Formats: sequence, structure tokens, C-alpha cells
Amino acid sequence: MQELDHQKTIDILNAIMEFELAGVVRYTHYSLMVTGPNRIPIVAFFKAQATESLLHAQQVGEILTGLEGHPTLRIAPMEETFNHTVKDILTESLSHEKKALDMYKTLLDTVNNASIYLEEFARGMIGQEEMHNLELKKMLRDFS
Repeated sequence: MQELDHQKTIDILNAIMEFELAGVVRYTHYSLMVTGPNRIPIVAFFKAQATESLLHAQQVGEILTGLEGHPTLRIAPMEETFNHTVKDILTESLSHEKKALDMYKTLLDTVNNASIYLEEFARGMIGQEEMHNLELKKMLRDFS
């Protein structure tokens, strides 16, 4: 086992926390903007995504404080496109989830062979993000 790079791990975790907190805002916004005959299930989907993003931010924050880091009060920058068709929102969501996946992969690369717990956490999050990517791709399929 190699030694954990605490500062690099803390920095990555803070970036993930900012991104997950931005996800709470993003998905809440999307849930409010959905219109049309399929509104109800899509709103429920986005509300669930917002709740999950908050849970992820909280989990990351607990790890951060466990590593004696200081959780950020910031959220990642978000761009308002003002495009609110269901297809646009799902496409933006897929882009967001792909970035989240990359961030958790960076975390895994950083903690690999240094912390079994952090490796397993990162792998679990990667699995969840991959599943979200697949789900969004399926949701977008009929729009092609």
C-alpha cells in the first residue's frame, strides 16, 4: 500500500462536493421547468436526482471532515442555457453526469492502493454515475 496524498484527496473531494451541490440546484431547476404530457414522471425523476446529489455531497463532506479537511461552502459554476425542452434538459443532465463520472474516476486514481475505504467509495459512486449515464441515454433515445 502506498501513502494517501491527503491534500490532493481533500481537493478532489471538495471539487466533487461543489459539483454535487450544483447538481442539487440544477436538478431542482429542471424539475420546475418540465412541461408537457410526460411532466409528472420526469419531474419525479429530477427531484430524485436532486435528492441523490444532496446525499452524495453529504457523504463526500463526511469523508472530507474525516480526513481533517474543510468542506467547501461553494457550488460549482452553472450555466443557464434557457433551453428547457425535455430533450435539452436531458442532454444537459447527461453532460453533467459524464463530468461527475470523470470526477469520481479521478478520485479513484488518486486513492488507488492507498485506502481501501476510499477506493470502494469511489467505485460505488462510479457505478452509480455509470447507471445514471445509461438511464439518461435511454431517456434520450426516442428524441434521436
